[in-house]
Amino acid sequence: MKILILCTGNSCRSQMAHGFLQSFDKRLEVASAGTEASGKLNHKAVEVMKETGIDISHHTSDPVEIYLDKEWDYVITVCGGANESCPAFLGKVKHRLHIGFDDPSHATGTPEFIQSEYYRVRDEIKTEFYKLYKEKIEPEL
Repeated sequence: MKILILCTGNSCRSQMAHGFLQSFDKRLEVASAGTEASGKLNHKAVEVMKETGIDISHHTSDPVEIYLDKEWDYVITVCGGANESCPAFLGKVKHRLHIGFDDPSHATGTPEFIQSEYYRVRDEIKTEFYKLYKEKIEPEL
């Protein structure tokens, strides 16, 4: 099963979702991309994922254009910007979903508060994507 996760910058939320989905089932072919890919990973996202035992440091931040002509079982947007500007896919997409999350990289305040936002969003992503996996993806495998 092929799944593409989209965000605007493809540096944080989409990367965490990518890491979690891949960890749930090695049979899944997961990719992530950005409508305005930053070209780099958010170091705090890498850090909080590593604390769960998932290493996303080898992921790349890719532009969505490289995936437009491919076939996907799921294309999932995780931020409002990507959902609104999601391009038309030339390939076949069976399911298009939006599961939105706050962007922890926009958090302001004390270092402790900012760190807590990364944890909160990471845990929300894990919960929502595990639910998606158990309810929709796994039954299709």
